[in-house]
Amino acid sequence: MSYNPEDEYQPRDTEGVRLQKVLANAGVASRRVCEELILEGRVKVNGVKVTELGSRIDPSVDSVTVNGQPVQLDASRIYLALNKPAGVVSSMRDEMGRPDLHQFTTKYERVYNVGRLDVETTGLLLLTNDGDLAHKLAHPSFGVEKTYWAWVKGEITQQTVNQLISGIELEDGPIQADKVRLLDSASDQSLVEIVLHSGRNRIVRRMFEAVGHPVVGLVRRQFGPILLGQLRPGQVRELTKMEVSALLKVSEGKDVKPPRPIANKPIQRPSRATGNGRPTGKSTGRPEGKRGFDERKR
Repeated sequence: MSYNPEDEYQPRDTEGVRLQKVLANAGVASRRVCEELILEGRVKVNGVKVTELGSRIDPSVDSVTVNGQPVQLDASRIYLALNKPAGVVSSMRDEMGRPDLHQFTTKYERVYNVGRLDVETTGLLLLTNDGDLAHKLAHPSFGVEKTYWAWVKGEITQQTVNQLISGIELEDGPIQADKVRLLDSASDQSLVEIVLHSGRNRIVRRMFEAVGHPVVGLVRRQFGPILLGQLRPGQVRELTKMEVSALLKVSEGKDVKPPRPIANKPIQRPSRATGNGRPTGKSTGRPEGKRGFDERKR
């Protein structure tokens, strides 16, 4: 077998920045721990394992993984999760003067929402200044799944669930859910978990309308590997390093599981007393994990 120089990473002798310094600046761990990660063979540059502490890289060109997880080397990148309240437009600046996303991001400069939620839909919305990643996450061709809980009128049957999965015809073309799960059902109202990768306008509401079960309350619980968790309406938080890594992986078309599973227990049904069809109970989703790259499995 002939030797191929591309089979191993060629360290830069004088150019670039030392790998352990790049990792430390990216927030992976302390400089000393990053050195240990390199020596243990847990760091790869451009897909090739690096074990020499003198290795230098160009953060603007080279890609780095730790324990198989991509590392965002650009410290200027911002990644946020927002629990969008009802009545807020999914726009950073609304020309009509309606409540928009700017009020939740005043401490961050030039971030934009990844995709949209309609005005009355609540739940998880991602915001970032990483334009390339935002495009991949929002575009349906990349197949990033979004999970919703929908309170709908009437009692949902297994036949309706099968119909949503097999596909229905809408005015703008056919559509089918990736997954559908009935969480709770009564004669007057049902709670359904539905997973889609489509980004069409008001698609969940239109799908349930088409099968005869109009939506009375809708919340997005998950975007790719990111969970809504315990975020309160209007609350914003920065994604952890592990969550950003998971987004980078899913944008490459790789399957990524969330840090913790979605809670199986349904949240409280909308109260008839409110008359607005919106969820009134507390979220039962668990908070996302905050394990670092250097944490070993125990």
